[in-house]
Parts: sequence; C-alpha cells; structure tokens
Amino acid sequence: MEMKPTVMVLGTGRAVPDKVLTNADLEKMVDTTDRWIVERTGIRERRVVEPGIPLSELATRAALAALEDAGLSAADIDLIIVGTVTGDMKFPATACIVQDRIGAGKAVAFDLSAACSGFLYSLQVATGLMATAGYRHALIIGGDVLTSMVDWDDRDTCILFGDGAGAAILGPASGDRGLLATYMRSNGAHNQLLYNPGCGSLHPPTAQNVHEKIHTIRMEGRDVFRHAVLAMSEALQEVLSRTGMSVDDLDLLIPHQANLRIIEAVAKRFGTSLDKVYVNVDRFGNTSAGSIPIALDEARRSGRIGNGDTVGLVTFGAGFTWASSILRL
Repeated sequence: MEMKPTVMVLGTGRAVPDKVLTNADLEKMVDTTDRWIVERTGIRERRVVEPGIPLSELATRAALAALEDAGLSAADIDLIIVGTVTGDMKFPATACIVQDRIGAGKAVAFDLSAACSGFLYSLQVATGLMATAGYRHALIIGGDVLTSMVDWDDRDTCILFGDGAGAAILGPASGDRGLLATYMRSNGAHNQLLYNPGCGSLHPPTAQNVHEKIHTIRMEGRDVFRHAVLAMSEALQEVLSRTGMSVDDLDLLIPHQANLRIIEAVAKRFGTSLDKVYVNVDRFGNTSAGSIPIALDEARRSGRIGNGDTVGLVTFGAGFTWASSILRL
C-alpha cells in the first residue's frame, strides 16, 4: 500500500571530470580491446580526475548545482551525508570538507560507507534523521574517485571504473510527491569477492604492500555479476511490493551503472524494455556511489523525467550491500 511521503527531492546536481579516458586509450595501456570491453561491459569511455583532484572538489560542485536547482542556499542545509569509499582522507569526513566549502555552517556532516550503494543508503539515513531529529533540509551526495585505487595493469578491473559525484537536496514532501518507499540489505559473507585490502587497520601502508598494490581493487567478476543481478532484482521487487506497484507503474528505472549486461539481466527479469531504463554506463563507467545521483540528475535536466513522474532506483555494491527506492518527483 502506497504511503504518504514525508520527504521529497527538491533539487539535484552532478559533477564529473573533464578528462575522458576511452577504450582506445586503454588499448595503449593494458592488454585489451574496445570490442572486448564493450561486449562484456557496455562501457565505451569513462571520466578520470587529473592528479591532485580529490572527491571533495567533485562533491562540492555537485552540491552547489543541487542547491541552485532547489532554490536554496547552503545556510538552509541542516544535514550533509556523503556516501563514498574514496574520501579525501581517512579523516576528517569529506562531508565536513564539503560543509566548509559551501558554507553550510549549521549543518551536521558525516560520511557513510556502503560502496556503490552509498547514495541510496544515505537517502534512507537522511530520511530517518529528518523524521526523528527535526532536520528540514538535507544534502546527500554520492561520489567516488575510484581511479585512485585502480590497478592499471589489471585488465579485468581497470576498464570498469570512472570518477564522479551526484547530489540531491531533500526537503518536506508536497502532496503525493516524494520518497514513497526504500529498502536496504547487506550480506557480509561475501566481503572477499569485491574489496580493497589496503590502507586500513588490517594492512596499514608500508613500502612493501604499496609495492604489491595492496591498495587497489580486488574483484571476482563472475561471482559479483551473479550476486548483483539477484540482489538488485530482489531489491526492486521488494520496494515495488511495499508501494503496491509493478515495474509498469514506473516512468523510469535508474539502476546502478556498473555493467550493461547486469542492467539488461535485471530488466529482463521484470519483462521491461530498456527504453524504460536509464543507461549512461557507456559514457561514465562505474562511478560507484556517484552512479545513481549522476543518472538521476541527467535524466531530470534532459527532460527524460519531470515533476510528478515515478522513478525506481536500485543498486548493488561491495559488502555486499544493496538497496532500492521509489521516488515521485
């Protein structure tokens, strides 16, 4: 049964680097081909930060664009959550750096780690805090600079990832517009299928383990693919059930942009055409927590969706984590 929403999206924004890394560029760096990459992932190019550009810069640009879109100032923001696994530093939180850069002096700010699920986890956490702590306006950001932890000699992983950030401003719902339902899950039993073993308390940085590239992404691709399809399908079905909807009731489905084959497999399970599914993985690759908010902002600003439209969001990330939401814009 659809419930009256309490929180809605007031504005969105995104920021991606200017530098484009194409499959042709990767052919010169590692043993791969454009055809091999496209057939397995659907990715043709991705955006990559220049050296010295941290996540906070992309997150700040996305936040300012979202504030402008919402018609609010930074002084109106009570809560800032940044979903990321590639913050500027171990501490302080990148959210605190963004808070300072945009001038949101009264906000409480913190980071949230859920890998590619970071934005949808942040959406649900922000919604709960707005209900219980009296926050009126929240800024949620999903973003990663995954190229900072890519092994450029590993052709199975280096082809997948790009950099970017997306943001949304949340505020009180209006009528039947807003967040209709959310769902989150995790399963830590599979934590060794997609992970970054280095630079934490288990393996602090040393000259030896840096040489061994322990700070880079490790992934069992086939296992991750299988779990991603199953988990995203389950999450989408659950959130639809919570609203009494079917996928046919959605004006657009925005899935995590990790791999075109995953997106196609989920769509096939629901019998829905790709015409109803937003895809930009071909242009940006997997931007992790930035994936869904970047796509949401693109879809809104291009006119693909507008006020009153119903949008499904579904994601899957390391941990494993997965989540889904339904929004009426």
